[in-house]
Amino acid sequence: MKKIFLLCSALSIMVTVYVSNKAVVNITKETATINTLLNNWHVAAAKADYNAYFNKIAADGRYLGTDAGENWGKEAFATFSKPYFDKGKAWDFKPLERHIYFSKDGKTAWFDELLDTWMKVCRGSGVLEKEGKEWKIKHYVLSMTVPNEISKEVIPLKAKYEDAVIEKLKK
Repeated sequence: MKKIFLLCSALSIMVTVYVSNKAVVNITKETATINTLLNNWHVAAAKADYNAYFNKIAADGRYLGTDAGENWGKEAFATFSKPYFDKGKAWDFKPLERHIYFSKDGKTAWFDELLDTWMKVCRGSGVLEKEGKEWKIKHYVLSMTVPNEISKEVIPLKAKYEDAVIEKLKK
């Protein structure tokens, strides 16, 4: 009976130690870290700092641009973007608003942001993953916004280009 009691006591202590040693995520700190990363990412593009920009994207990261055909892995996106960075200015997106959310374990975050761009207001959204102690962008989507009031005017303009894309993708 003593052995069972000691075994149960030892297991109870081990479980308590394990549970109490789980890392507690400081959401306020992690939110600030991600805000800084994303702000610096946008600044790196505006300053044409190729390495600073692409180092923030995970090795298996994806970038989806405003055109239906723009769905790149990191390497392909870096190759496409290199000439813009080499000219001294890639693109200049300034955050207007951003919301950041976290998984329960604090290792994954997702966000949406409104951006002031040369295309006017755009929406960015993405997913970040914590790799060790560093956040990396795993997935980013850039979308042009269309005010509801003018969508009927915009749809025919899009149709000239996108009807063919729709048919191709349906095959």
